Amino acid sequence: MNSEYYSSLISKCITTRHLKLGHLLHSHFIKTALTFSTFLANRLIEFYSKCDSIQSAYKAFHDIPIKNTHSWNIIISAYARFGLFDEAHHLLDQMPEPNLVGYTSLISGLGHHGFCKESLNVFKSMLKQCSNLIFNGFTLVSLVGSCARLCAPELLRQVHGAAVIMGLNSNIIIDNALLDAYGKCSEANVSFSIFSRMPERDVVSWTSMVAAYAQASRLEDAYRLFSQMQEKNTVSWTALIAGFAQNGRGNEALHLFQQMMEEEIPPSPFTFTCVLSACANLALIARGKQIHGYIIRSTSRNYFCNLFILNALIDMYCKCGQMRSATMLFEGMHEKDIVSWNSLITGFAQNGHGEESLVVFERMIETGIKPNHVTFLGLLSACCHTGLVSEGLRILDLMEKDYGLRPRSDHYAIMIDLLGRNNRLEEAMCLIKRVSKGSNHVGMWGALLGACRIHGNMDLARKSAEVLLELEPGNAGRYVMLYNIYAAAGRWDEARQVRRLMMEKDLRKEAACSWIEVRNTRYQFFATKRFHCRIKEVYETVHNMVDHLYDSGYLPCHSSFLPEED
Repeated sequence: MNSEYYSSLISKCITTRHLKLGHLLHSHFIKTALTFSTFLANRLIEFYSKCDSIQSAYKAFHDIPIKNTHSWNIIISAYARFGLFDEAHHLLDQMPEPNLVGYTSLISGLGHHGFCKESLNVFKSMLKQCSNLIFNGFTLVSLVGSCARLCAPELLRQVHGAAVIMGLNSNIIIDNALLDAYGKCSEANVSFSIFSRMPERDVVSWTSMVAAYAQASRLEDAYRLFSQMQEKNTVSWTALIAGFAQNGRGNEALHLFQQMMEEEIPPSPFTFTCVLSACANLALIARGKQIHGYIIRSTSRNYFCNLFILNALIDMYCKCGQMRSATMLFEGMHEKDIVSWNSLITGFAQNGHGEESLVVFERMIETGIKPNHVTFLGLLSACCHTGLVSEGLRILDLMEKDYGLRPRSDHYAIMIDLLGRNNRLEEAMCLIKRVSKGSNHVGMWGALLGACRIHGNMDLARKSAEVLLELEPGNAGRYVMLYNIYAAAGRWDEARQVRRLMMEKDLRKEAACSWIEVRNTRYQFFATKRFHCRIKEVYETVHNMVDHLYDSGYLPCHSSFLPEED
């Protein structure tokens, strides 16, 4: 029997992933001395690596008496694919004559596993140690992918420039990779320059360009290009939906999703996470439940076991105030990650259930999940909403001492808000002074100014406002809050001075807006507008609520308001 026959048997083992039969063939080769055939030994290494048996692959490699370049390349590629980069790097260093294939395998493996900086460092090392090597299209695609994940446009230009200088021939795969990479680096104009010069374009080219415009918040350009596409797939639709959802245009994202469903394009897990995020941000609970129902009906595609979808559902229910549904989903999850726990902790905190939030945190610690910065933002919010000052201070201290996480400005801003709400304004002021760069953080001073308004502390209010007006001279809301503080204290001269400053700077407070979802339709109400098809019923309901407030003993405060615009 010749080598071609045995090679075909190994190919069948690879196709069927029949590890037991492969072991039998390997035993036969050892008994008949066929392992001395470098060709067959290389095929065994390939078989074991594709069957995820890396130790057997290395043994087959180690036993080859005469290793050729292909032997080294296969084993390096196997280790890189498994994420065993120290071993792969060591083998590359041992290789008698390192070549482009070995380097590319390591570069690609590092990039694929998220070690993008290390991937680029290996490339730089290759250029220094093997100056005669000229990288090819496979190397370039791996490198630009790493640049894109790092969002490093300057590095991307350098790699692209090196490819041009070396005379690397362009093709549709390379052009698509470059187009996508520049898009992810928010360089939509460069992406379009590549796109417009492409002699041949496929659905990947068009989708990458749509995604590039969406990434750069050029949604009209993205939609225009999408409309011109002859062929659209799930990725194309999802790229456009994600662009609208991530740029605060959730209604349009949901409308596109509806069109996608009507055209019978199957959504992906990422599509679902995008539209659920849109529902969460708009508090469209009925629409979110409809999408949830579709996911349940699609269990044949195993969507309901997808961790990303479940996390998005929990987040949606939390943001819509449906904590019971969020908890039921959470408890039914077979696998929970830090995002799952953080969503529930933050959800309880934002919905006024601070104690439950702290209980969930204790459960998370017991399961061995290590908290991150987001976890502590949720916990401090829980303390803030329930007035647990001592617990908040303990958590802030616990964060660095027990978990090695240095509190960020956002954590301190919540803590200052907590102290301020409880009229511990001097402690809040001391915390701002103690925090590095705290004097330049808008959130901290904003929280202190809000607390001064509640408790009528004029001195601290003036100091907070002065800092904020210097940090945010164009924020009308800060002027309005200072005006209201002066008005509440009856200091009308200072209030009029603030009003005059606003007029001189031509600053206008954005009209307050609220909305409600009724039968899948979202109704918006602006404070300055009095027009609505059912405005009479709205005012009757408001008057009834006011009557209930009076009956409960609440009295209106007329001293704190900003006059209407002239």
